[in-house]
Amino acid sequence: MTDVTSSKSTRRPHHWRHDLIELAALFTAVVVADTIAKTIAKGPDGPSLLVFSAIALAATAAFHTWWARRRSHASPAPPAGDTGGHRTAAGPAGTGEQHEAGGETGPAVPVETTLWRMRTTVADTPGSLAALCTVLARLGVDILTLQTHPLADGTVDEFLLRAPADLSAHALTRETAAAGGRDTWTERADAHDLVDTPTRVLGLATRTALDAAELPLALRQLLGRCTLHSVPAVSLTGRPTGEHAPVEGVLEETVMRLRDPNGGTLVVERAYLPFTPTEFARARALVELDARLGPRVPRSRDVLTLPEGNEITVRRADQRDLSAARAMHDRCSSRTLGLRYHGPVGDADRYLDHLLSPRFGRTLAVQTASGRLVALGHLLWDGEETEVALMVEDDWQRRGIGSELLGRLVAMAEEAGCASVYAVTQSSNTGMVAAMRALNLPLDYQIEEGTLVITARLAQAPRPADRPQHRETAPEQPREGARRAER
Repeated sequence: MTDVTSSKSTRRPHHWRHDLIELAALFTAVVVADTIAKTIAKGPDGPSLLVFSAIALAATAAFHTWWARRRSHASPAPPAGDTGGHRTAAGPAGTGEQHEAGGETGPAVPVETTLWRMRTTVADTPGSLAALCTVLARLGVDILTLQTHPLADGTVDEFLLRAPADLSAHALTRETAAAGGRDTWTERADAHDLVDTPTRVLGLATRTALDAAELPLALRQLLGRCTLHSVPAVSLTGRPTGEHAPVEGVLEETVMRLRDPNGGTLVVERAYLPFTPTEFARARALVELDARLGPRVPRSRDVLTLPEGNEITVRRADQRDLSAARAMHDRCSSRTLGLRYHGPVGDADRYLDHLLSPRFGRTLAVQTASGRLVALGHLLWDGEETEVALMVEDDWQRRGIGSELLGRLVAMAEEAGCASVYAVTQSSNTGMVAAMRALNLPLDYQIEEGTLVITARLAQAPRPADRPQHRETAPEQPREGARRAER
């Protein structure tokens, strides 16, 4: 809204007094002009002065007309303090127009920006959010998305911000605290975070519905930087662990406990920021969805032909393949089992239920045309790292099955956002060493107590919120190698 309106759209009321005043002023001007003209004309330089005055008047009128037209084509300057709707070159997006002192408009100057995720707690009073937004606007920060998490003593506001690249996280936190924010947390974001929250939650629910192994990853992406512990109700030896799974779940500041649909408890921890009731409700909804759908893995199957002409099928496996996996163990030699488990061969069968559980990773199985299981490949979440492990039945070794499984497991790790994968083996296991080299990825070799650890760095750097941190905290969890046992 402005105070100036068009003369075509607005008609002022007619007053006869105004006409009389204007007519009197006209007569007065004529009399004054006649008097001055007569006085000048009677002087010695009268005609010359009249001609000079006429020229000066014409020049002044021409200059005034030119200046008025120039000002009419220039963009009007915004009122003082008015920044709404205008992004200048110093703005967060760097896509506005820059106004010069003379009123000219010039092309925008691109400004480098950075995406931030910020969470802060403000008082639940009118104007508290407005004060925070005012400070962000003064810093040239653009608010892309905003979520609110109501608490008993305030409101947690979660922002996705586009800020100038030279604005540091420390400065952002300091200015937020000055505006009344407390317990502020900031983290770099990327283009994946531009998806609005309902769309992101629906996508995670869809992934969980299609694959039971996606639940730990979905919780990780939903809650940000957190650690997941799966505490089973029964240990590997069959003894109760004493862990009582809560029916409705428990929220305790930075820890939430949820009932694991597979039995036991899912413990989610986040050290840097307490969970909100909204986050707890979302996590519980995902777990309940997983429980209602029951065991499931993607149904896709890839049929491959080996060099000698035999056909094999590669598919996902879970705990429903436990009996077939144990039968494969019975057909494997002691040397094959020893190279795989790096420990007493008799304990191998006890590990299978853990390894096939979707809570601890993903498993690929290879079966023959007759349906017999002949190879297993595991991708296991190990805290901040990810382990790959292979076992191929003796009669099917040296046929490229291990390399095929390893390539698929590494592709899964990249999809999950892992930075690297490692394999624990022995120097004598030439098949595993050759399969790791065939990945054509940068490899690191390390000897730990006579065990060879080969780490492959993946091509794409991970997003922090994508990499799962998942451990089992049962008293007798299986150790996949010297590296894990040492930690």
